[in-house]
Amino acid sequence: MNFSDSEIVASILEEKGFRNTNNIGDADVIFINTCSIRDHAEQRVRKRLDHMQSLKRKNPRLVVGLLGCMAERLKTQLLEEEQVLDIIAGPDSYRDLPRLMEEVESGHKAVNTLLSAEETYADIAPVRYDSNGISAYISIMRGCENYCAYCVVPYVRGQERSRDVSSIIRESEDLFRNGYREVTLLGQNVNSYQWMLDGKKTGFAELLEKVATVNPLLRIRFATSHPKDLSDELIQTISRHKNICKSIHLPVQSGSNRILDRMNRGYTCEQYLKRIDAIRSILPGCAISTDIITGFCDETEEDHHDTLSLMEKVGYDYAFMFRYSERPDTLAADHYQDNVPEEIKERRLREVIDLQQKLSWQNNKKDVGKTFEVLVEGFSRRSPEHIAGRNSQNKVVVFPATGNTPGDYVNVKISRFTSATLLGDAV
Repeated sequence: MNFSDSEIVASILEEKGFRNTNNIGDADVIFINTCSIRDHAEQRVRKRLDHMQSLKRKNPRLVVGLLGCMAERLKTQLLEEEQVLDIIAGPDSYRDLPRLMEEVESGHKAVNTLLSAEETYADIAPVRYDSNGISAYISIMRGCENYCAYCVVPYVRGQERSRDVSSIIRESEDLFRNGYREVTLLGQNVNSYQWMLDGKKTGFAELLEKVATVNPLLRIRFATSHPKDLSDELIQTISRHKNICKSIHLPVQSGSNRILDRMNRGYTCEQYLKRIDAIRSILPGCAISTDIITGFCDETEEDHHDTLSLMEKVGYDYAFMFRYSERPDTLAADHYQDNVPEEIKERRLREVIDLQQKLSWQNNKKDVGKTFEVLVEGFSRRSPEHIAGRNSQNKVVVFPATGNTPGDYVNVKISRFTSATLLGDAV
């Protein structure tokens, strides 16, 4: 989401005559787009701001701004704590950046952290300033109303609101005409997408189908799904279209019903596993990934082992794994004690990571001998004699370069693998 937001900001500023530079020393304005999901992310921002001090000493006219979730969470407190900052703008305030910059030019600090019930930036064509020219993100909705106990997103991004269908289709068509061959539809919970027009509702499954019909050569991905909202209708829609990727990210967070209840996730492990069964039944060969948090408030060894057990049952292809980081003003921070020692959180996280590496290795081993259609993204990082891309299951595939260029679809037969990569030859 932050990457997509940065592209929107770039578009707004380009309209006012600014241009992007890859050399930070040449910049007249520097914006740092932030995340507040974990404390570690905010600490990295603080370190980055320390670096801004040295840049300002070299260029006293340099304008430094902080954008996004951290700006929304801390607001004017940041101006007091970080003297280097000139602008604070929340995620719904990007259109106001030109005015805020004028305020700074007149000698004042500038802040806008007002959240909006309508802002979706639907009319802004994002600048794809750091893209491979093949894959792009399309933000289809903003905000969240799930209020998971550990999560700060509803407080810093506001209530859910969806973009109109026509603007999403138009952006998809424009991207395809400009050579892009893959789009990822983004939302805090894409399953909640809902657009009303003339009394007719378009849900996410219907939107996905409409985007898939833009062109059969345009691959479609999406993130992120909430387990309580993943419908059979959506899974069936994916099964009907070859260009909707057979990969679903379904965050579980914990394998313990007790912890899921404390997290306010809205489902049980049994309900989650039924969704997994539906995916396996309707979409054979679909890759499934997840998010897992270790060491949430009051998590016991039994709870932790329940998570490991659920991971084994599902057999995830890959996962994003974190230790619990308390975020201020969330339900957990206000009502629970962060009472699992850091060393235990770390040990449990290590066990989760080790298990996932084993599961990824096992899943990739099963792909040996299979042939996948791979969308070429560019040269392999390790060798200019090899090219790399992803298959429908979102797995990285590396194979010898045979004259193919980014954007080509190539059938690759898998002969070798690691826990992170499939290797083979074009056929």
